Amino acid sequence: MAIATQTALDLDFPILEQEGLVYLDSAATSQKPRVVIDALGDFLAHHNANVHRGVYPLAVDADQRFNAARAQIAQFVGAEPAETIITKNATEAINLVRYSWGSQNVGAGDAIILTEAEHHSNIVPWQQLCAQTGAELRWLEVDHEGMVSLEQLDGFLADGRTKMVAVTHVSNVLGTINPVAEIVARARAAGAATLIDGSQAVPHMPVDVAAIGADFYVWTGHKAYGPTGIGILHGRREMLEAMPPFLTGGDMIKTVSFDDTTFNELPFKFEAGTPPIAETVALGTAVGFIAELGTERVRDHEQAITAYALDALCRIPELTIQGPSEAEQRGGLVSFTLDCAHPHDVAEILGRDQVCVRAGHHCTQPLMKKLGVGATTRASFAVHTSTEDIDALVAGLGRVIEIFGD
Repeated sequence: MAIATQTALDLDFPILEQEGLVYLDSAATSQKPRVVIDALGDFLAHHNANVHRGVYPLAVDADQRFNAARAQIAQFVGAEPAETIITKNATEAINLVRYSWGSQNVGAGDAIILTEAEHHSNIVPWQQLCAQTGAELRWLEVDHEGMVSLEQLDGFLADGRTKMVAVTHVSNVLGTINPVAEIVARARAAGAATLIDGSQAVPHMPVDVAAIGADFYVWTGHKAYGPTGIGILHGRREMLEAMPPFLTGGDMIKTVSFDDTTFNELPFKFEAGTPPIAETVALGTAVGFIAELGTERVRDHEQAITAYALDALCRIPELTIQGPSEAEQRGGLVSFTLDCAHPHDVAEILGRDQVCVRAGHHCTQPLMKKLGVGATTRASFAVHTSTEDIDALVAGLGRVIEIFGD
């Protein structure tokens, strides 16, 4: 059931050539197709120079490749290159907004709305902002299916105190696909800004940031078949232009004197120092890889795999699945608990057979408390995931039950 190679781009993942390896941890980090690995190596071997500094041919070539990759990354999600800021990761992108936007717009008596299903990277920065300013943090509850209530959102927005609504597009634990365009529309009507964490969405489904309409949309390269060390912030131009820089130093300046500094234009205003040049080029290749497969096709494949996994896991009496019961409401992942074994034991036993899953709180400790569990086991999927991989997971869980069951 893996995606057939029907395009010129081959589904070639070198790490998956290892005998018996079943990789079900793509929500933590994706494996890299050969084209991305080759792009990274090729740039370092044949095109490496710093950008925005040199006029010799090698530097001009590096500039062109870096700029072209930014344009490709922006186009992939319907954004503009000038509104596409390159960061270290999604966490840094959120912190950029928290400091540069938050310091100018949030004060005592204001409110920030999050969901109970947020990753720590979309909780801690806002907690810190509230602690420093006297603002209030409000939580959108998730129900037993992992869904948030738009009515509760409207209730929070009604008093006019909300300055920011920051929500995940797809939960990294529950798999819930939140109605982000509707959330954005309701927040904007109430005068609140919005930030969407798309780290678990961009690699797995069509995403159009312009259509969603959020003020800020963040994601990370290493979950999207790209390298580590690169994240993306898409922001509305008028918001970005009104914000002070997050980091200061080289490359983000226009002029510097002994007395004053003027800042560079977008996007460079928010990209102090040497950027991740090779990583940006490789991420451009990675989104090209996804685009050539087709984002709708990727979504269809992963939805089918998720449906297959839900059906298979539901047949295990000792197992409890967290989040929506229907694959249509989920991204490509399933989190669960076994009555007889701790998630860490589950992952360790599965790992003996090279079935790679995640165990722990998944950087969502508040959500774990809400669910009444200390941790879950998570299987997460990608374009290379097959029904055979799910069968290997289920077989491994059978061995876990044999070891730990009554």
